[in-house]
Amino acid sequence: MGRFIIEGGRKLGGRLRVQGAKNSALPILAATVAVGRPCVIHNCPSLTDINSTLEILKALGCEVHRSGGSVSVDSGRMIMNDIPDELMREMRSSIVFLGALLTRTGEAHICAPGGCDIGMRPIDLHFFAMEKLGVSLTEEYGRICCKCAKTKGAKITLSFPSVGATENIILASLRCSGVTTIINAAREPEIVDLAMFLNSCGARISGAGESTVYIEGVERLYPTQYTVMPDRIAACTFMTAAAVTGSDLLLEEVAPNHIAPVLQCFETCGCKIVTSSNRLRITAPDRLNSMGTIRTMPYPGFPTDCQSLIMTMASTAVGTTVICENIFENRFRHAAELNRMGADISVHDKIAVVNGVDRLQGAAVCAHDLRAGAALTVAGLCAQGCTTVDNIHFIDRGYEFFEKNLNYIGAKIKRID
Repeated sequence: MGRFIIEGGRKLGGRLRVQGAKNSALPILAATVAVGRPCVIHNCPSLTDINSTLEILKALGCEVHRSGGSVSVDSGRMIMNDIPDELMREMRSSIVFLGALLTRTGEAHICAPGGCDIGMRPIDLHFFAMEKLGVSLTEEYGRICCKCAKTKGAKITLSFPSVGATENIILASLRCSGVTTIINAAREPEIVDLAMFLNSCGARISGAGESTVYIEGVERLYPTQYTVMPDRIAACTFMTAAAVTGSDLLLEEVAPNHIAPVLQCFETCGCKIVTSSNRLRITAPDRLNSMGTIRTMPYPGFPTDCQSLIMTMASTAVGTTVICENIFENRFRHAAELNRMGADISVHDKIAVVNGVDRLQGAAVCAHDLRAGAALTVAGLCAQGCTTVDNIHFIDRGYEFFEKNLNYIGAKIKRID
């Protein structure tokens, strides 16, 4: 499983380039199945989740090649529409292959996806939407069979602005007859990035990033090259590392407008933020202030993926911070691990009350999911003494060369595999 051994109490500094967005690259790679032509995806991060996606593409019969940060995918000779169970269960985002396979082959044979255990993430919205598009679904022995010769444009109202369901509807509607309208669509920047990639292939998608998205079916799609946007959660992670260590850090290849709700928290706790079109500089005080009440919400609200990171910041801030987790019911497991390090956090259902302490103490802690692993690593950077973080395979799912990047800006982290 692997672990990090972190020597805390070191100042960070310098400049760091932010990786390409994991949650954008994954659906874009899946979308190459629907395109059916050679595509080159640039700024594609080196992550285990990306590797799993590439293995799915290969299992489907696509030609896949990687060179540095660029991945070429040619699905022109793809012959399969059945994804092996062991690959589906490696990550949650594998569900987006459903819409791509329906567009390309008219069929998809899958099982329920896997991923981090952060709470219920039902896929009933995906199936509800597929049926609206004319897809027939049958389930037997845990395998789901979806069939539709050609999807028909429909008006689909989502009960929740699900990112995955929005992506699947877009992918399943690319070559539909007529126009598909998604009402209460997810508005995340990753949705916009997917739409921009597909439009560069000849799709007709409008409204991405707004609550209503329109997809007009086209006869065919075309080859393209596309550069994935920066990872907003990775940017916030490195900002958190700078904040808890009282450091000055310059981030490059970042999109400040994507993290506006989080920037407010950093400013509230006393950090100075200076931004330009693709750069961000954070200068942190010696000790942070508390941040009041923070509520996770769908974009453009505060992202649930940053909740554990903010909790780490609040752990050593002056005063009390209250965090309300409104997206996932099982996303406070890192609180107990932070308490092992001397934090004062009490959890009541979906509310966490964080009373800041003077300092954290190095301890042996365990990551239970991707973002919790990052938050505990950041906590180790400011803790007194040595911190050991187990289960770092979770971190590898979403962060490219995580400990190497942190060491580059002044941390001292050793990986033990």
